[in-house]
Amino acid sequence: MNPNIQLRDVIEDDFDIFFVQQQEPAGVQMAAFTAKDPSDRAAFDKHWAKVRADAGVTIQTILYEGDVAGSVLCHSWFGEPEISYWLGEAFWGKSIATAALQEFLSQLPTRPLFARVAQDNIGSLRVLQKCGFIITGEDKGFAEGRGEETAEFILTLPDE
Repeated sequence: MNPNIQLRDVIEDDFDIFFVQQQEPAGVQMAAFTAKDPSDRAAFDKHWAKVRADAGVTIQTILYEGDVAGSVLCHSWFGEPEISYWLGEAFWGKSIATAALQEFLSQLPTRPLFARVAQDNIGSLRVLQKCGFIITGEDKGFAEGRGEETAEFILTLPDE
């Protein structure tokens, strides 16, 4: 793992940073499947309260050189264990997401794992593939971040 990248438990102060990051227009466009209104702090806080209260969710804050770069989590809200992550735009293109996800996966014994990514989100698709995920399906759904139906890939990290 890159020594400049660390994972740690989420602390209360992280949420102000997550909130700012999840409003970045480029990030909203790339992620596509986001909150209906990323600037709605009450909805953001309600969502994260639900996430934190769910004992089935594993979540970590991604640090880069001591700064909060984003988050990575595993949930089973749709039946299967699924990975999700978010990185602030200032941290893109530095292999942070790949290193953080590799570290997260090394601590998470659950397999198979699943992930979803908008088909045109090439950066995130590459991160997932570098971490061993393979495309196993396609889907489409309404993406709030784009205000339109968006095609996505379903990826699987198989049993080792």
